[in-house]
Amino acid sequence: MSTRTLALLGGDPVQQPAQDPHPTYSDKAMRRVTELLERGHTVGLNKNDAVVRETEEAIARWQSAPHCLGTSSGHGALHAALAGLEITGDDEVITTPYTWGASTGCILHNGAVPVFADVDPTTGLLDAASVEAAVTPKTRAILAVHIFGQAANMTAICEVAQRRGLKVIEDGSQAHGALHRGRKVGTFGDAAGFSCMGGKLLAATEAGYMVTRDANVYWRASMACQHMGRSPEPGFPDELRPFADSLVYTYRLATVNAVLLTEQLQKLDDEIAGRRQNADAFRAGLSGVGSVALPEYTDGDAPSYHMLTMNFDPEHAGVSRSTYSAALKAEGVSAGPYVPSPISQWARLDPDSGGPRNMWDDAIRRSGRVLADTELPNCEHKIARSLEMGWNYILPDSTRIGRVADAFHKVEDNLSTLRDHEAASA
Repeated sequence: MSTRTLALLGGDPVQQPAQDPHPTYSDKAMRRVTELLERGHTVGLNKNDAVVRETEEAIARWQSAPHCLGTSSGHGALHAALAGLEITGDDEVITTPYTWGASTGCILHNGAVPVFADVDPTTGLLDAASVEAAVTPKTRAILAVHIFGQAANMTAICEVAQRRGLKVIEDGSQAHGALHRGRKVGTFGDAAGFSCMGGKLLAATEAGYMVTRDANVYWRASMACQHMGRSPEPGFPDELRPFADSLVYTYRLATVNAVLLTEQLQKLDDEIAGRRQNADAFRAGLSGVGSVALPEYTDGDAPSYHMLTMNFDPEHAGVSRSTYSAALKAEGVSAGPYVPSPISQWARLDPDSGGPRNMWDDAIRRSGRVLADTELPNCEHKIARSLEMGWNYILPDSTRIGRVADAFHKVEDNLSTLRDHEAASA
């Protein structure tokens, strides 16, 4: 029996240390932004602009990719990847139902149809065997998401793609610098999209980028998403010039955000290392807490920890996840489910839902698919048990992380009392 009363029941909360402010910008970054605004240099159309060139080349080097296209958002980056690969016209793209909606939205917005495969029940990452089972003659690509900063099993996914003649797109929006078998995500597929909005690991205000090894993908993505302003860029293919016009999606990276990304990139590796060190300390600090468990990662796989995901064990705890989460919150720790339901069940994917019309309604009807009927038992298991924490613990500090873990120990030591409280509140 614990001698500490839960804060939920009137006791003193565990004093939680603040997470680190993120993003923060250096004096140099602020000065460079001010200089741009003073000069009125707010637009750069292509790599002939020094600011655009500096940023896209710096990201390309960091990602070990020959080509980088800066964009206005992560969604824009993913949409550019699909456009660059010419995936449209009722093509099917197999993807995950367990993530933020942009990875499905980009498929729909380019005229293709999402097909959902199941995920690993502990990580929530796309399962390669389920992907292969979902392949049909209409399948053109696989879109894998590195959710929470965890790297999907790109080895297995790329093997499926090679066997079936499919393209691979990676969504690294939450996973800059995450490693699979010692290699950065974004380097496995035919193209990858990343978000750089203000809450992400590499953060500007609202921005993103696409990387690819294939020059043809780069130029087609540029043409489709940033109008003819990219056509003066060195290397633009002559065969595409008749098609360079303004019938495009405008996903151009603003110069202000380009400068911020260049400056932020210089400290990104150190910040990721700090997140990892603190996550390792938290894992060690949870020893003896049976109600939650962190996923285990294989050798050579290292998350970059945009968020930290855990799995709740209701049988061990003897209380619901919501009650356990409320007890943690009273102690000062916010931990709750990030994904509310499988994307396949979202109302806007049912063209006959009676809601507002969507540009993809007819494509889904033509596919003959009822997406909500897709069987996704592992996804549903993960959603039912998942707890996520924001992880802006950037400066390494095992003492600080120990205080976060202590909140879990306090709740764990009071499970009997918490069960009584839940029963009395029923």
